[in-house]
Amino acid sequence: MSPHPLVPLSDDEFRRNLDVLRSSGRLEPSMRFASVTLAEPPKADVLAWREGDPVPRRARSVLWDRADNRTHEVVTDLLAGRVERFEHVPGVTPNFTLDEYHEVAAALREHPRVVQALAGRGVHDLDLVLFDTWTYGAAVMPEQWRDRRLGWVDLWVRETPSANPYAHPVSGLKLVVDMNTCELLEVEDRHDPGSPPEVVGEYEPDLLPAKLPGFALRAPLAPLEVTQPDGPGFTVDEDGLLRWQTWSVRLGFTYREGLVLHQLAWDDGRERREVAYRMSFAEMVVPYRDPGFDHHRRTAYDIGEWGLGYMTTSLELGCDCLGEIRYRDAVLTDSRGEPYRVPQAVCLHEEDDAVLWKHVDEVAGAQVRRSRRMVVSFHATVANYEYLVYWRLYLDGTVECEVRATGVMVTTPLAPGQETPPTGTLVDTRTYAPFHQHFLVARLDLDVDGQRQTVFEVDSELAPTGPGNPHGLAVVTTATPVRSERESGRDVDWQRQRSWKVASTQRRNAHGAPTAYELVTPAAIPHLFAPDAPQFLRAPVIGHDVWVTRHHDDELWPAGEHPTQSAEDHGMTRWIADDEPLEDTDLVLWHVFGIHHITRPEDWPVMPADTVAFQLKPSGFFDRNPALDLPPPGGSSSHCHRPAGGVP
Repeated sequence: MSPHPLVPLSDDEFRRNLDVLRSSGRLEPSMRFASVTLAEPPKADVLAWREGDPVPRRARSVLWDRADNRTHEVVTDLLAGRVERFEHVPGVTPNFTLDEYHEVAAALREHPRVVQALAGRGVHDLDLVLFDTWTYGAAVMPEQWRDRRLGWVDLWVRETPSANPYAHPVSGLKLVVDMNTCELLEVEDRHDPGSPPEVVGEYEPDLLPAKLPGFALRAPLAPLEVTQPDGPGFTVDEDGLLRWQTWSVRLGFTYREGLVLHQLAWDDGRERREVAYRMSFAEMVVPYRDPGFDHHRRTAYDIGEWGLGYMTTSLELGCDCLGEIRYRDAVLTDSRGEPYRVPQAVCLHEEDDAVLWKHVDEVAGAQVRRSRRMVVSFHATVANYEYLVYWRLYLDGTVECEVRATGVMVTTPLAPGQETPPTGTLVDTRTYAPFHQHFLVARLDLDVDGQRQTVFEVDSELAPTGPGNPHGLAVVTTATPVRSERESGRDVDWQRQRSWKVASTQRRNAHGAPTAYELVTPAAIPHLFAPDAPQFLRAPVIGHDVWVTRHHDDELWPAGEHPTQSAEDHGMTRWIADDEPLEDTDLVLWHVFGIHHITRPEDWPVMPADTVAFQLKPSGFFDRNPALDLPPPGGSSSHCHRPAGGVP
């Protein structure tokens, strides 16, 4: 049987892509692969596809030539064995790769100027040094090297080979490097705060007693086991089609987004109803809000500049996932186009979720239904931070996306007697952690009962006091359509309890209202940038909490296809410039949310997970509670219990 058109490329298909490019004569020895991924067919073609139809299999590669720094976008027809497109894209820098990261570190570790600079700081064992390469935004790049594939390098020192490197930054020392040649271009040595402060920067249990006399682990927690004697309540086939209860969804994975959810639908046994075509994270912008030398260039575009898929780590039962688990591997490529696997990259399991609905009646007794949720998750380690991503499906039709940020904060030592700057928090002896933000951009291509819909901004308001509302009690809602793209950047309004409803223009429920899903946005954060700030100009998408755009297959990346070393936006602001109409058409909803991290001592030396989420809730999608048909706990039709009091 042929694969579905959205199945990610396999190991063999990645190798086939490499073979086709080599045999074409276009792949020069000096070229590297920034990425290889499935060239997804147009949405219309996927929706029209039926089992037995031909399945196109194309790979899209981004190459750059280390000899001349030119970038090329390539499409390969894997079935025909030919290169369809090999196009030079001028003036862009593709994402950095893990291979480069390690190659640069190896070169710098042996460089005499680096050895000398570290020796001047009292660091002589370079095996204990972590070289942490970051990308640049154009505005903060040295003028003379703006035509290069340029990286800047932070340095950190472990106390012992197994110690936390991020406990001891080498403050005031930065290295500027050409990523193509591993050439050290400049050693920036601005400020030495003196002898490193004595900090409690370890989190490994074996290393803590030396830092915290008397430290001991707590008594073990009582065992908590999650078992499903009959196996899990979901199935997932080789192509990644997940079925659970009334839900079905196709699981995808890319180097850039990590986990992708395709063709989410609700099937109640009578009909299959579309909810979403494609959902993923499209960008993550992490600006550090400290203007000092150590941090002013520290803004990460973790999706566009590096790729969450490349940063994905393997998951372990009992540590990352608990219960009756099924895993899926991810297949990616290195910078030479060769495939490799991340085992157990995606975790699938069910979780109990307390009570879904309940009522206690004095005569009839109690009826209770427990909630359960299907969880699909992956974890990405991006240098010092971990991002733990959970997509959850619920029995009542709700979809939730939760992100947990943990890991180790970036810190900076202070000179003796130096005050903590107002842009950070003192978290240890002579050590502060700068304030920063994590902006996540979710791309939500919702198809609520089809591809024709309108987005309404829904506000709650107090009705005027007067006849018909003499006591000022009435609260009403107003639903305003988002009519065109130039008005599509919208913001949360807590006073109005604002939400956004994606309403079908093709179907109505039994009560005459359009079927719809509602975006609930409790984790939106303010950008707090001046409109002409260089980092804001690179990603003005973070300037609003919600965007609506007309669907186009090639509009995937809201800060541009290649945000590395960018100076201006090549994404959202360009897309909306033509002011396309947005009513009764195929739409994409974008939600910007995240963590406004005012750092705390409790976040050090390793950070308890900071959790943010959003929900997509059915709002008129069903005619009534869709979980009425759930059987009582234990499968019995009897009551859970009789009321023992408390019922009037």
